[in-house]
Amino acid sequence: MDALHTSDSKLRRNLLVLFAAGLLFWSSMASLLPTLPLYIQHIGATKQQIGVTMGSFAIGLLLFRPYLGKLADERGRKIVLIIGVLAAALAPLGYTIATSVPVLMLLRAFHGISIAAFATAFSALVTDIAPSKVRGEILGYMSLVNPIGMAIGPAIGGYLQESAGYVPLFLLATALASLSLLCTLQVVTPPLATAISGETNNGKYKFWQILLSPRVRVPTIVMLLVGLAFGTISTFVPLFLKSTQVDLNAGLFYTAAAITSFSIRLFTGKTSDRIGRGLFITIGIACYGIAMFLLWQANTAVDFLLAALIQGAGGGTLIPMIVAMMADRSLPQERGRIFALCISGFDVGIAIAGPVLGSVAEQVGYRNMFGFVGVLTVIAIMIFFTQSSKNLRASMLFALGRGRDAYTLNSAE
Repeated sequence: MDALHTSDSKLRRNLLVLFAAGLLFWSSMASLLPTLPLYIQHIGATKQQIGVTMGSFAIGLLLFRPYLGKLADERGRKIVLIIGVLAAALAPLGYTIATSVPVLMLLRAFHGISIAAFATAFSALVTDIAPSKVRGEILGYMSLVNPIGMAIGPAIGGYLQESAGYVPLFLLATALASLSLLCTLQVVTPPLATAISGETNNGKYKFWQILLSPRVRVPTIVMLLVGLAFGTISTFVPLFLKSTQVDLNAGLFYTAAAITSFSIRLFTGKTSDRIGRGLFITIGIACYGIAMFLLWQANTAVDFLLAALIQGAGGGTLIPMIVAMMADRSLPQERGRIFALCISGFDVGIAIAGPVLGSVAEQVGYRNMFGFVGVLTVIAIMIFFTQSSKNLRASMLFALGRGRDAYTLNSAE
């Protein structure tokens, strides 16, 4: 962890406080993963209603992420971090009294604001702080908050729900987010003038100009297709496990995924600073595809856990590498908006996964639904292989780690 061995004690303390805030935030969010679909089913929802309700989370993501990205650029990262943890703390309180599907849909949409705000501002702030030569390494280390939280949250949440019920679980999620808020208030952000120094007209792109530019468009489409896979896993794995009567707690599935997600981030970020981001993005997408096809054929606890381990490796590789690549491709004064738009593709995928694939599951069952999503990940790999750079040859070389990113802005810092 050479990149974190700095003589700047204030920077080191700031990174540690930010890490703690992120860890508590993701633990709060993940504590509900293995149980919320079961709670929605418990109140009488159908498969499609479960999908729609879980997918409503992405409504908050989609509607607010572009605005929050712009707010992070114009007003600073910290205010957006605070918005995120406040939403994460308040939404579970609503779950304690919600007993109907429409109310849960509204609460899920509000809960979606939490990730729209926190994830965007967190990535932008870490990128602001990190020297460009070790950006991938520091982003890799700081992104460990996600897999660690995803390991802690489901394990605690699943146990608490089984032993004490849903209300204590929801109160736990609120408590963890409240502790994250206390840490967030201690974070020191760079002065806004420093973060946006040297701003030019290039930093004032409008929404569609940014989204349709080649440097953003292709990663956004890839993230949409991967978001479908992620949304399918987060919504339907607990229900698929229950339908197959496999003796495996859904929380263990997510914990297994978090373990590999954690482990792989320890070296991919640093290595990508040397050989580029493209190869790791390709590997990450491929892991999602393999996991989907394994779930398609899963019949035992070992099958499910193997799929979880591979999916975790995919998430632990792909998400930090996409963030690092978009940081390479953006100026500081537009970074919040660039991150927000690119990750919005992921949000759209999650939004579609619940209602659309819930309908697919109604027709063909959960098993074949996972096979269908596996095909979509193959399409994502093909798009990245052929469209990630300025021509076919350059795209293939970049995707295989043999060529540089043609859209990198070396003067960004």
